[in-house]
Amino acid sequence: MTAVREAGRAPQRQPGESPIPNRSRAAAVPVLGPLLASAAAALRAAPRRPLAAASAAALVSLLTYATVRHFVGTSMVDMVVYRAEGSAVAHGRDLYALRVTEWNLPATYPPFAAMLFVPTTWFGLGFLRVAITAGNVVLLGVLAHLSFKLADWPRRDLRPVGVILVAGLGVWLEPVFTTLRYGQINLALACLVLWDLNRSDRARSKGVAIGIAAGIKLTPGLFTVYLLITGRVRAAIVSGLTFLATFAVGAAVLPHATFGFWTKYLYDSSRVGKTEIVDNQSVRGAVARLLHTADPGTLAMAVAAVVAVAGLATAAWAHRSARWLPRGEAWGVCCAAVTAVLISPISWTHHWVWCVPMLVLLAAEADHERSRPAPVRRLRWRPIFALTLLAFLSFAMWIVPHKGDLDRHLPPLHQAPAAVYPLVGLAFLAVAALRVAARRRAAGAPLVRLPQQRTGSLPDGRRPGDARQPVA
Repeated sequence: MTAVREAGRAPQRQPGESPIPNRSRAAAVPVLGPLLASAAAALRAAPRRPLAAASAAALVSLLTYATVRHFVGTSMVDMVVYRAEGSAVAHGRDLYALRVTEWNLPATYPPFAAMLFVPTTWFGLGFLRVAITAGNVVLLGVLAHLSFKLADWPRRDLRPVGVILVAGLGVWLEPVFTTLRYGQINLALACLVLWDLNRSDRARSKGVAIGIAAGIKLTPGLFTVYLLITGRVRAAIVSGLTFLATFAVGAAVLPHATFGFWTKYLYDSSRVGKTEIVDNQSVRGAVARLLHTADPGTLAMAVAAVVAVAGLATAAWAHRSARWLPRGEAWGVCCAAVTAVLISPISWTHHWVWCVPMLVLLAAEADHERSRPAPVRRLRWRPIFALTLLAFLSFAMWIVPHKGDLDRHLPPLHQAPAAVYPLVGLAFLAVAALRVAARRRAAGAPLVRLPQQRTGSLPDGRRPGDARQPVA
């Protein structure tokens, strides 16, 4: 869940709970078999020296991370809340009345999500701390793989090298670092969404994973809108129906909790946290700090509405320009993801794990730029990639004084570092729009009139993002 971020500032102390005996998980083996075989085949196809170097770098990075984590300490408070939610479901207790840890954190996710947390009650906290951390590192590698596939970069035999590097070095990206610190589920949700979007538009079940992600945490529902406005109506309908199915399951199993969540608790922002603290890297949070208020009111709503329209329009424009724009689908998906975290009322720093596909996309553009002949090579994407990477490695929002109520009284010079992710997100949307416009002009295509062909697939049945595009 999204814990009240004030808790993250207090001295971290491990809440004591009695471990519960493990239960059998042998049923997962048949599912993992094909995945492990595919991963092994990819590793065998990768060049040996780069793979060995990447593995060594990743190992050193993870060992360093483990050392830092040991001395700094990690509360993993959200993991504790997830476990408490699962326990409430398993034992028939009031889900939204619970308060756990010394900070009295509540449940904020839909009942369907709490049902999925029941298996965490089968294990003790000590085991969960290790298992969830290791699982998130694996999910980081999966997210890297899906991001490479979305951007169609680098060449296939080098992707295992990239996956290992991202899984090992990506733990230092602030959104990933904080996800690991709190024991969050952001990486799992991002993997669900990207797996779905990487599938062929002809797949009848496309949209199911996005609907499940939205049923766990509402924000991924914006990708259903993205599917709809890019002409993939069937996938959008499947996503919407899947989301309704998660609601129905929750209502059938937890009718009282479902009624309470959708009629009351969803709209109680005090259960989530304070809008103005630097932990909140949404447009609304940035406006609240700029106005020195806890409630930015209609101005923040208006700004978020403008960003929503502009962001989704840019995402759809990029997707529909795939015949002229290399990696058009990747640009569209990343614009939709950035828009989702920008317009959410509260987007904690760990919600920005979408920096991984963003950085992969920018790295692909930078690599293509570097590969061009020297006489026509321009220094453009490499600085953009470097600055974006620096922003997500900076931990800038934590450097400004923010203890107590200082978030509400930040001086002008502290406003930019306190809102580093909204600023990067807005800049990314602007760069995407300029990129689309430039490619359409270069191809002699109109800027706003859309192509007549159906955008869901190409003549050979592939989706636009799967096509090999002409050199930019």
